[in-house]
Amino acid sequence: MQRTEIADSIVRETARPETDPDDPRTWSWVAASVWTERMLAALGNGVRGGKWHSLIDKVYAPETLWAAWQRVASNHGAAGVDRMSIECFEANAGHYLSELAQALRESSYQPEPVRRVHIPKGKGKSRPLGIATVKDRVVQTALKLVLEPIFEKEFLPVSFGFRPGRSCKDALRVVDQALKDGYTWVVDADLQSYFDTIPKRPLLALIKEKVSDGKVLELVRRFLDQEVMEGLKCWTPVAGTPQGSVISPLMSNLYLHGLDKLLSETGYKYARFADDFVALCRSRQEAEAVLATIQVWVEQHGLRLHPEKTRVGNCMAKGQGFDFLGYRFEAGRRWVRPKSRKALRDKIREKTGRTRSGSLETIINELNPILKGWFGYFQQAHRTTFRDVDGFVRRRLRAILRKREKRPGFGRTNRDHHRWPNTFFAEHGLFTLHEAHALASQSR
Repeated sequence: MQRTEIADSIVRETARPETDPDDPRTWSWVAASVWTERMLAALGNGVRGGKWHSLIDKVYAPETLWAAWQRVASNHGAAGVDRMSIECFEANAGHYLSELAQALRESSYQPEPVRRVHIPKGKGKSRPLGIATVKDRVVQTALKLVLEPIFEKEFLPVSFGFRPGRSCKDALRVVDQALKDGYTWVVDADLQSYFDTIPKRPLLALIKEKVSDGKVLELVRRFLDQEVMEGLKCWTPVAGTPQGSVISPLMSNLYLHGLDKLLSETGYKYARFADDFVALCRSRQEAEAVLATIQVWVEQHGLRLHPEKTRVGNCMAKGQGFDFLGYRFEAGRRWVRPKSRKALRDKIREKTGRTRSGSLETIINELNPILKGWFGYFQQAHRTTFRDVDGFVRRRLRAILRKREKRPGFGRTNRDHHRWPNTFFAEHGLFTLHEAHALASQSR
């Protein structure tokens, strides 16, 4: 079947009005071609026996696989071990999707090894990332389209990472409100190599609590047992779910759901984004009790807290703050953490080398999206942050202008400032962070 024929056969996704987050029938993010109104109603009311049966036919349905392929294609991404690119798959998508449907129907589908690469983290460290083949990403996405609503119904409001309709900003608002309410003693916890250490059997047991379709469970198991290939080496990890995998975020949230439930029941303030979480308390005694509770749960579930990155502190005191989602909370203020500031400066440096070619307008047009995006996330930081960044950007631009005049220096002198004042760059369209912050503050 060709692409156009498949497209014609699909039940198009329709938007559902999102009014009640607890009522699955109002979830606009679910694929309407996969989850019918009847299925969503059953999800909301509770299925018979508490478990879902016969889901594999939903996974290999043409409309599900097509919706999955569209999402994979929109995310682009590199080729896996088979070297098949998005473009190559797209050229014969109908054929490949039909093959996948047949293999899933016959339970003969076997994922290929994940290609492991390493992305830099700074300080000479790196983070392993698994790149699955395009075919495996399509199947994983189809599996996620079917399973995600089932577990999303169970997840709690304290969890924000990799969940539809929830974001970093939502988690930060919870933390801000807790601090305003006097919950200033913080348990800043870090799970060591979380994605790589999730025990497979307990994770599968959690899935079995809601899903009884043996073929779906076997498919999940095969993905958890995928081999990893790095260079000429190939092995099967004894634990974990690959970072970069389509279903890994869902699996990670499912495994930490028990911790979310435990801490929510204690009455303490708590927010989690993936494996990054904080618990906020009114006193040191409460915070130490929460940390002890977390420690017991983590050990019982085969995980580890990072000994150097897990601590208790009063974030109102100088030097006892905590980092969360790019911000530094300390001494009653919200700062941009040094690592996040450095990342921005590195991006600016890439665009503003002294020997950089192109007009000033061209350079500014490349800088503005970076600055606007950064401001969009960090606009709640302390106001001094924005003048510092603005000054850094303008110094980099002045250094370029000096170089083009064949003059040494880095644009830091008073003469440079008078020659090319702040208004000069504003007239050329440069986005100014502190002005944007002032306007945003007035509108609040």
